[in-house]
Amino acid sequence: MQDQQHPGDRPDAGGARAIPASVLAERLEPGLYLVSTPIGRARDITLRALDVLNAAELLAAEDTRTLRHLMTIHGIPLRGRQILSYHDHNAERARPAILAAISAGQSVAYCSDAGTPLVADPGFRLARDIAAAGGRVHAVPGASALLAALTVAGQPSDRFLFAGFAPSQRSARRRWLSELAGIDATAVIFESPRRVKELLKDLCETDGERDISICRELTKKFEEVMRGPARLLAERIPAEGLRGEVVVVLGPPAVALADDTAVQEALRTRLDRMTMRDAVAEVAEQTGRPRKEVYRMALAMQEDGTDADDHALA
Repeated sequence: MQDQQHPGDRPDAGGARAIPASVLAERLEPGLYLVSTPIGRARDITLRALDVLNAAELLAAEDTRTLRHLMTIHGIPLRGRQILSYHDHNAERARPAILAAISAGQSVAYCSDAGTPLVADPGFRLARDIAAAGGRVHAVPGASALLAALTVAGQPSDRFLFAGFAPSQRSARRRWLSELAGIDATAVIFESPRRVKELLKDLCETDGERDISICRELTKKFEEVMRGPARLLAERIPAEGLRGEVVVVLGPPAVALADDTAVQEALRTRLDRMTMRDAVAEVAEQTGRPRKEVYRMALAMQEDGTDADDHALA
């Protein structure tokens, strides 16, 4: 579909303007189109994704039935086009046909079961090989469980890591969590709903107070987000686990506050070259201690005569 605005359109009383939309079938440039598909609600597909599915000369999908169903919902006809199966188990056999089609100047649209291809879904080797052969790879962005979870989790999103699926074997999962828990960033994990309780129990052995969010059935009717310390959420989850698709979002590790000795040492290295105000502000930010506490320490150091010249403390 593509929005088409006509000169004769007039805003209604509220200022809105009617914009008719239609699915386009204009010929696409040759190349691979990685099409993001809904993770829950069929209407979460983009207009451009529908255009690409309608116009691509060859279609490929992780599950051909899923793509056929999506196209039927949105009224996109196959018109005799083939849908190739391409997934982790047949990628080596299926990839040459897609490469050949693009080399012959055709456009190929690829969809994973749900969400964005390559994000914990097949497609990496396909995209890499086409690019290496000189073909074009196009992103058709849209739904993503990773970004949807990050949006609603309530955890810091200025710096985050996508960790993918947690290992299913317990000892490997514990090592994996231990490494992940030490990274100074929010971490997004995909997990089986049946294993999520075990994941949290293993996390509690490392950091039971870690602030986390469990996002279940994102964009669907029974969407749910649970937030709180890992130990409390682990208690809320039944022994058999949860139902539906689950994404776990770990907040970054808590900042370890510097002790008084470390704060005093940090002040000592600054008070001989900057004002007390600037030194206090910088040390408070560096150590995570409240500015008032750092200021009181700086005053005490001044009164005890343990610091720099008077002009630096002014």
